[in-house]
Amino acid sequence: MLTLRPYQREALDAIYRYFETSTGNPLVVIPTAGGKSLVMATFIQEALQFYPDTRILVVTHVRELISQNFSELVNLWPEAPAGLHSAGLNSRDTEAQVLFCGIQSVHKRAYDIQRADLVLVDEAHLIPRNSDTMYQRFLGDLKRINPYMKIIGLTATPYRLDSGLLHQGDGALFDDLAYEVPVRDLVDQGFLAPLVSKRTDTQLDVSGVGTRGGEFIPGQLEAAVDKDPVTRAAVEEIIAHGRERRSWLLFCSGVSHARHVQEAVQAHGISCATIFGDTPKAERDEIVAAFKRGEIRALASMGVLTTGFNAPAVDLIAMLRPTKSTGLYVQIAGRGMRLAPDKADCLVLDFAGNVQRHGPIDKVKPKKPGEGDGDAPVKTCPDCQTINHAAVRHCTQCGHEFPPPESDKLEATATTREILTGGKVEWVKVYDIAYRLHQKEGKPPSMRVEYLCGFNWHREWVCFEHTGFPRQKAASWWARRAPAGLRVPDSVTEALGLVDHLRIPEEIAIRPADRFVEVVGARFGEENAHG
Repeated sequence: MLTLRPYQREALDAIYRYFETSTGNPLVVIPTAGGKSLVMATFIQEALQFYPDTRILVVTHVRELISQNFSELVNLWPEAPAGLHSAGLNSRDTEAQVLFCGIQSVHKRAYDIQRADLVLVDEAHLIPRNSDTMYQRFLGDLKRINPYMKIIGLTATPYRLDSGLLHQGDGALFDDLAYEVPVRDLVDQGFLAPLVSKRTDTQLDVSGVGTRGGEFIPGQLEAAVDKDPVTRAAVEEIIAHGRERRSWLLFCSGVSHARHVQEAVQAHGISCATIFGDTPKAERDEIVAAFKRGEIRALASMGVLTTGFNAPAVDLIAMLRPTKSTGLYVQIAGRGMRLAPDKADCLVLDFAGNVQRHGPIDKVKPKKPGEGDGDAPVKTCPDCQTINHAAVRHCTQCGHEFPPPESDKLEATATTREILTGGKVEWVKVYDIAYRLHQKEGKPPSMRVEYLCGFNWHREWVCFEHTGFPRQKAASWWARRAPAGLRVPDSVTEALGLVDHLRIPEEIAIRPADRFVEVVGARFGEENAHG
């Protein structure tokens, strides 16, 4: 029987809590390789146990993901009333109670499928806000059939280049974050392989490339990047750094560019294949299978392999595609974070300047539509972990006062070298705990929790009176500490009146964050309640 990881169970519980108090459509954010398929499968099984008449659709766009999600449910629950509707998988079921669909195949068939009570959208960041799209037309038709239908989005990147955060702004399909687990936490807990980055001597020059829709113009980008001396120099660096690495993914700036990268790799006697969006299905499957078996060492691609591609052994990623899309950058990096035998980490060689453009993947802050193209340095509050713009003196969430920067240049450099922030997690014993009200003018109050660990006090902030994800996070914090039946407080004052009932952690996990320390986890014993 498959066992859920703690954060996967937390994600499911957060969905249930969300629907207890809200009527909207929530998002669940789990990093690439974090096991969204198992979360969906367990949710489906539990939903049908609670409400046996529920009709559920699982919709996505990539054939491999449709198959993977379907297989995960059947492996977990062999008797699941599940079917497939996907031209790529040669199945056109419209009757199954749990129907796994490819959007390209079903977008005109809502009235054949009829009632859906729940729609789970995997890779939800691919839904445009424009109402005249396959996703929006299909979901709109389903909503007309059943106005009470709910949509749950699952993604590793809850934002789009053209419209920002998926749950904010006009026309947003989703209303709030029900759950989000940081990628750094999953690395620290051993559920994801860490990324390491090395500075490359070769850098792709995009200074003359124009922008359209917030992204580099494809034709101009490939023309700027696809230069033989540059390609050969980059490939020589890849080979030098990758000698001890067995499985390489090379993300390129165009079809011709990918073919030229392939030729340069092969010239060194290393096996390399290419995959593109129009690669025939049978050929693509054969190439991917050979790559996973280790018969092909490198794959060069353009426009594919960024979602729905599951090759755990990947231990080197070369970014040869500059992008202004934070989501694409994070998705590319995530291809190397799956765990595999004898794999300690994944090396990322960034020839494209993406790390400097976006920052470490666990600290990215997507630009809002219409914001300038310049790099936007950020800093994280050590008390409440809110990401703030580097220029602010006080945290916008809890009011923490940041010290003045030592040097703007040093701050900028710190965000450009690492693709995953450093700082090893340390577990420390808790000797005492204190709870206090924190009030800042113009902001909802928060509860500050202080842990005495040796001679040091470490702090975290719990935001009961905030809305959205901070409130959901506070509910998760409370659920881990409160006895069964003690509901989540609506105010800090109410919470402070109940803290004597809470379990106290035996240990907390702390990690350096810039010049501060943040609390990132807690461990509880069986006999550590007050009184």
